[in-house]
Amino acid sequence: MDEEYPAELSSGDNFVAGPLPDDPEDVETPEPEQTERDARQELLKVEAELNTRWPETKIEPSLSRIAALVNVLGEPQTTYPVLQVAGTNGKGSTARMIDALLTRMGLRVGRYTSPHLQLVTERIALDGAPIPASKYVDIYHDIAPYVAMVDGAGGPPMSKFEVLTGMAFAAFADAPVEAAVIEVGLGGTWDATNVADAQVAAITPIGVDHVEYLGSDLAGIAKEKAGIIKPGSVAVIAEQDPVVQKVLLERAVEVDATVARAGSEFAVLRREIAVGGQLLTLQGLGGVYDEIFLPLHGAHQAGNALLALAAVEAFFGAGKDRQLVIEAVREAFAEVETPGRLERVRAAPAVLIDAAHNPHGAQALAATITEEFAFRRLAAVVGVMADKDARGILEALEPVASEIVVTRNNSPRAMPLDELNDLALSIFGEDRVVAEPSLDAAIETAVALVEESDDPEEPLAGGGVLVTGSVVTAGEARTLFGKEPA
Repeated sequence: MDEEYPAELSSGDNFVAGPLPDDPEDVETPEPEQTERDARQELLKVEAELNTRWPETKIEPSLSRIAALVNVLGEPQTTYPVLQVAGTNGKGSTARMIDALLTRMGLRVGRYTSPHLQLVTERIALDGAPIPASKYVDIYHDIAPYVAMVDGAGGPPMSKFEVLTGMAFAAFADAPVEAAVIEVGLGGTWDATNVADAQVAAITPIGVDHVEYLGSDLAGIAKEKAGIIKPGSVAVIAEQDPVVQKVLLERAVEVDATVARAGSEFAVLRREIAVGGQLLTLQGLGGVYDEIFLPLHGAHQAGNALLALAAVEAFFGAGKDRQLVIEAVREAFAEVETPGRLERVRAAPAVLIDAAHNPHGAQALAATITEEFAFRRLAAVVGVMADKDARGILEALEPVASEIVVTRNNSPRAMPLDELNDLALSIFGEDRVVAEPSLDAAIETAVALVEESDDPEEPLAGGGVLVTGSVVTAGEARTLFGKEPA
């Protein structure tokens, strides 16, 4: 039934509720702001319910629960083609680029990513934007009875991530979308998203992360992530450590998947630093794409763009001498936004936010700072989760940061301030470390540090603040600077 009609009107044409208003303007309708506030309140209630489930940091290697849910939902993930993205770093950026390219090619696209920066609705995107809070709430209530059925079937109840994945699959089927871009949450083979059979599997660079679940053996991590490569699919693979590459290729051979590799079948031919980003020439699967402006910083983002391009080419069946419309590719990349990835939120002094949360990501971040920025003085504000390699993150940042302000975000999983401070002191030395108990105080301190100068004529020249160490830290910083979820 259409939601704008009251239920009573469905019982007959002669129902009379009372006199009609003389003018449609006499009908009182909620203000948009009030409607959104009400939806946010309902969203908080839904989140409270979901937070009683296993968190995303607790995993049981099984697809049985999510498989049972999508079964009773009518297998929504089979009603549209899927492009799946796995890897250690760059998954979110690559997923957004794939989304932008597919959208510019005229498709209606759904995108499922995790974790979120500020608001959980960011995870389920339609037409390039997070779904409204009201839609999120409605989807949850729609599938809640089916989730209860799965919970009651024995074994552990569904985890929060499994429920969210079911919600995304259902939302995309309901839209409906013509393609879904699905980012793996953790690992690959046993990730809830892997109940979908992707026709294109895009694999970003693989390194060590989530040691408590995936272990520290690079080959073992690669094997877990290789599980998204399905029979008959196309595996589009970023440049990898040789150990990782061997595992991925073995999986592709095992399931008879087609393979395209960065550095072989496709490559970054040219990369120039430009104002506000970089100018690229990319060798795709179907030819050369030149004059590509990417409004993002870093060689790693150029690599993500290349992987996204190859994935979309594979999706459309592009190959030798058959490429995508180059103007559409240029327009799509020029409009890409990746919140929390070296995002500038203030000009003077410059404040940048980056969600790097492991050594691999922090190394890419440090390399980009060195190559593309000329800060006279850079203060890093760092808040890290307790289960992450904080030492590796700090060691990667040490060469580029003049000082470090350690802090903690509001997550219960945040590393205790004393512990992070001790690590920072051992790496940076006493004169370069400040500890602040809250993120807002840490940012204020960092700004004050970089505003200091020995040159009275240029008090602000070249000063910068970098807020990093965790996705949660990056999200809280965006909120502090008034940025809306995106």
